[in-house]
Amino acid sequence: MAEQLRLMTVHAHPDDESSKGAATMARYVAEGVRVMVATCTGGERGSILNPKMDRPDVLENISEIRRAEMDRAREILGVEQSWLGFIDSGLPEGDPLPPLPEGCFGLQDPETAAIPLIKLIREFRPHVMTTYDENGGYPHPDHIMCHKVSVVAFDAAGDPERYPELGEPWQPLKLYYNSGWTRARMLALHEGMLAAGLESPYAEWLEKWSDRDDRGDKITTRVECGEFFETRDEALRAHATQVDPDGFWFKIPLELQQKVWPTEDFELARSLVDSPVPESDLFAGIRESVEAH
Repeated sequence: MAEQLRLMTVHAHPDDESSKGAATMARYVAEGVRVMVATCTGGERGSILNPKMDRPDVLENISEIRRAEMDRAREILGVEQSWLGFIDSGLPEGDPLPPLPEGCFGLQDPETAAIPLIKLIREFRPHVMTTYDENGGYPHPDHIMCHKVSVVAFDAAGDPERYPELGEPWQPLKLYYNSGWTRARMLALHEGMLAAGLESPYAEWLEKWSDRDDRGDKITTRVECGEFFETRDEALRAHATQVDPDGFWFKIPLELQQKVWPTEDFELARSLVDSPVPESDLFAGIRESVEAH
């Protein structure tokens, strides 16, 4: 019996797993890969971004509601999921920025905060991990801390001298960063909408793009997963407090997305196997040896 491939994706809040790499996860689940989502915080301080859910009863029970949303999204994607137990930092706004709330995830020491993730890695034994880049994908304190904690855990999980009390060492073989909105992707979808005679929701974003950090040149790996975009969107809608089903993210017809940009993209940050880039598979360089055993 060949060993099953395993993927772990590390995210800051419930809903991040559905907006970053969800179609890739759904594709791998369909192929028989075990997928674990590690969620760093409970999303307790996330803004309610869906006007239909912006009600006092929702606000009062936001922790329970966000857990229930995560359960639904997990079912839709077919993944496993584990809470790492940290408290959402919220997104500080203002100039100067206010201090982060005491005890929140963004204020943790990365070495200490990595402990529950190291334990989960040693239990689940992923061959591949994904997380955010050093800027968090965007500069939310929880996303930046998620990056730091993931890198510490990637290195420590396989070291028998570190945290021996957390279980048998296990070394993941590859670490990827999710690639978010690159200018090339946005421009392709924008032009696709215009060519189809539709109004593009990206015109204003593209006009202001010059001040954004663009990491399109760092992409190493493009995973074909267009047939799972509908599953991704269904999982995203499950996070009803965070996502307006009539909002911005759902303005591009699925067929157009599948035609114009049918991949989800990643940056290969660390690899302990021979995996020449560009790649089309997160398990490139791993699949053959694991499935042979």
